[in-house]
Amino acid sequence: MRDGKLQVLGVVGSLNQNSVTRVVIQHLATALQSQGCEVDIFDPIKEQLGLFNPDSSYTGPNYAALQKRVEAADVLLLGTPDYHGSVSSTLKNFLDHFWEEFAGKLFATVVASHEKGLTVTDQLRTVARQCYAWSMPYGVSFIDREDLKDGVVTSDQLKKRLDMLVQDICHYGKLIAEQRFRDLNNNTPGFLARYRAKK
Repeated sequence: MRDGKLQVLGVVGSLNQNSVTRVVIQHLATALQSQGCEVDIFDPIKEQLGLFNPDSSYTGPNYAALQKRVEAADVLLLGTPDYHGSVSSTLKNFLDHFWEEFAGKLFATVVASHEKGLTVTDQLRTVARQCYAWSMPYGVSFIDREDLKDGVVTSDQLKKRLDMLVQDICHYGKLIAEQRFRDLNNNTPGFLARYRAKK
């Protein structure tokens, strides 16, 4: 947290020019800002991020700047379409670039899906667990033709679910961020102990 404000990094996991994922991430960003959060959005349609290659990506032209943004985040707000019951390659590519930067932080997920996005949400929880991150106990899914129109969230039901997500991000994101800070700055045992020398 910086100056007492929760830092949220929203990630648009779609390269579609008219992406409903982008619409929902922006909707959440506006709501989170109204609650006093600082929100940064990584949108790969505006910022180039090459296909992950462990031999070259860590020294690529855009990696260092993006890494700093990921490190600064307390919460990762991840949005993706449901492609064949899986996360998009766009979001997976973003996730592949990082690991330690996620440790001890909160993942919150939204999925554009006609199948409730359950397998996608589970996959993102798996990523969080493998990276020593926390994940919300639920994800929010939505259907483009039913919940949005002309680039705006129109469904009252979706609006209520997104309002719930915003409140939970603010509450649990702050709790986890504060505990992460304490864990990184003391000598007690815990899974974040391995990261102390690196912070």
